[in-house]
Parts: sequence; structure tokens; C-alpha cells
Amino acid sequence: MVKKDNILKSLTFGYFIIAFFEVVSEYFAYTPFICSLKPLIPLFLVVIYLVNSTKKNPIFVIVLLLSMVVNILFIPNTSICLYYALIIFTIHRLVIIYLVFSQQKVKDYIPMLIATLPFLLIFFYLFIETNDIPENSFYLLMLQNILISVFAGIALSSYVMNDNKQNSVLLIAVLLFVMLQFSVFIEKYFLVNEFQKLLRPLAMTFNALAFFSFYKYVIIAEKSNNN
Repeated sequence: MVKKDNILKSLTFGYFIIAFFEVVSEYFAYTPFICSLKPLIPLFLVVIYLVNSTKKNPIFVIVLLLSMVVNILFIPNTSICLYYALIIFTIHRLVIIYLVFSQQKVKDYIPMLIATLPFLLIFFYLFIETNDIPENSFYLLMLQNILISVFAGIALSSYVMNDNKQNSVLLIAVLLFVMLQFSVFIEKYFLVNEFQKLLRPLAMTFNALAFFSFYKYVIIAEKSNNN
């Protein structure tokens, strides 16, 4: 009988192979591979999670499935698809914050608010400096800035207040999500049609690493909560 650890190692290796070819496809703008590999990355992570987790939290599966839908909507690179991607991504961010709150059990919100403020200032400065934001996306992007800042604030305050493995992995995951949002925002709104060959592969790299790190966090949190 094949051991669970061997299966997980094989699946993890497969995940990063798929992610590597997706990043390369983004660099060369090879659409057939992008269309097939981009949705496959979160789906593959669902399989890894279901094999590894004893709890099998449906909320985390929903997070990954929403990520798959966002990835699909980002492929065409049209304004209407980008608008719908922002709507789904907002729902995705709300669900992921709910999941973190359910795992972290935050008791003191003051450190979280203090940790959130620097991220709010950075994201809103970039937002204000951007002139070509579509009117239908204006409030969605404002909400996105607030949500990613709160997400980062939870991770940073949890790490400062209690530096354990769970909070360290969460902080790594959230910092990758922050860099992902920066790169996507810059590509879509700040440097439109510039540095596409660099920004799209970079965003996909952050995407794959962020979600894998967040998966590791969820597994560690589940084990910690069970104990």
C-alpha cells in the first residue's frame, strides 16, 4: 500500500511542475497552456488538501474553487471579465478572512487595527496615484484595498503577539498575497500594456506560492486546534 506521505510528495511535486509551466506559458503568452493550466493549479491544491487534511474544511475548498474562477476570468484580459473577476475576488477575500478568523480566534483587535493601518496607507496611496481606474470598478477596488489590508493586519498582529509556526506560515502566505495584489494592480491599472512579459509571470508565481503557503497554514492550524 502506497504511504500517504509518498502520495503527498508526488502531488506537491506535480503542483509545482504545473505552476512552473503556467509561469513559463504566461511569459510566452501561450494561450492554450494558460487556459488549461491556470484553472488546474487551485484544483490540484484541492486534491492535495483533501488527501492531507483530517478535518477537510469545506470553507477552504470554497476559497480554492473561487480562486479557480478568478483565474479563468483573468485569462481573456478584457474589461468586462476583469470586472467580474473583481466581484468574485471580493467574495473570495471575504471568505478567506472569515476562514482565518475561525482559525486564529483573535481576542484583542487593537493590535490588528494598528497592523492594518500601514497597509491601508500603502494601498490607498497607489490607488489615488492611479488615474485610469474604470468607474464600475472604483468601489470594488477600494473594498479590495481594505480587505487585503485587514488580511495583512491579522497576520502581522498574530505573528507579533505570538510567534509560533502557525502564525509564521500565515504571515508568509499573506505577504505573498500582498505582493500578488500589488503586481496584479500595477499590471491591470498602473502600467497597462507595459512590462506584461514580466508582471504576468510574476503575478502567477506569487499566486502559486501564496496559495500553497496558505494551504500549509490551514493544515497546521487544523492540527493545532485539534490538539
